[in-house]
Amino acid sequence: MGVSIGIVGGGRFGLMHLRTFAQLRREGLVERLCLAEVKEDLLAERCRQFDVQGYSDHREMLEKADLDAVAVVTPDFLHRRIALDCIAAGRHVLVEKPLDTTVEGCAAIADAADAAGVMVMVDFHKRYDPFHIELRESIRRGDLGRPEYGYAWMEDRIEVPRDWFAKWAAQSSSGWFLGVHMVDLFRWCIGGLNGRRVWATGQKHKLPSIGIDAWDAVEAMVEFEQGVTLHLQTAWILPDSFEAVVNQGIRIVGSEGLSEVDSQDRGARMASSRGTAGTFNPAFCLEQTGPDGQPRYSGYGVDSIADFARHVRLLRGGLSLKDLAGRYADARDGLEVTRIVEGMHRSLESASIEEL
Repeated sequence: MGVSIGIVGGGRFGLMHLRTFAQLRREGLVERLCLAEVKEDLLAERCRQFDVQGYSDHREMLEKADLDAVAVVTPDFLHRRIALDCIAAGRHVLVEKPLDTTVEGCAAIADAADAAGVMVMVDFHKRYDPFHIELRESIRRGDLGRPEYGYAWMEDRIEVPRDWFAKWAAQSSSGWFLGVHMVDLFRWCIGGLNGRRVWATGQKHKLPSIGIDAWDAVEAMVEFEQGVTLHLQTAWILPDSFEAVVNQGIRIVGSEGLSEVDSQDRGARMASSRGTAGTFNPAFCLEQTGPDGQPRYSGYGVDSIADFARHVRLLRGGLSLKDLAGRYADARDGLEVTRIVEGMHRSLESASIEEL
């Protein structure tokens, strides 16, 4: 029997969750699918599109729908309250990154989950990229020797804060929206070491000039345990003419070697007489048509969401949280990433090194 899952938030990335869980419903892994969305028009559209039961309030969904788990796909600053409501209702929870934008909020979620005995998984989907998996395995095999330092970058075109998230971009930054991915990825690759201190700087010109009070770019150097360092570059002001929505990559150097992944340049290039041109990353989400004539989605952006449903079914089948420990990014991982990125933003304001 499949699991029952509710989604809170049907917007741009909520659509990814709906596509993934609807596909799993066709495959029998998901039995029931519900959506809570505060925008009435969007809720009606998604309910028609995916044949799901809709609710205008997540609390009503928690009360009326018989759910095993809930995916929280809302703006970052709304995660805490919704996640805590889900945990209080005894539901397993998948939260889009970051878990919360405060250490206090992450700790509250992690503590509540521990007390309730429910799973909280953070959707750090960079862990599911096969190129990143091989990068991590090369370190675990000892191919690179002792990890020494790394460099990671993630940059978005300006359309992301200007058009996609104009209503709440000022409550975020490229550090929160993008940097958390690379902090988690680096930490996961080097064996889960925690941060010790951070120094950051940034620029704040372009976005304020178009009415968005947010950092254009955030750069940081993070020192982890054992002296391992990460140099991180994030931005979300690349011009509209840039060939991809996101430019991203990571490089890790050890005492005996190095490994790097350029996730943008490995993408496929496309141009046509219709005026469209650019690169795209089919490894993240590739849409095809399945043998049943239905859309078929694959890629690491889908795999991370689907993995949550698989974990929920395993838990319902008798496995314990202890049995699944280490198989997913949990609330404590989310807490550590937020602790580092919150420190980055303190450093931005203080213009000094911040202890973590």
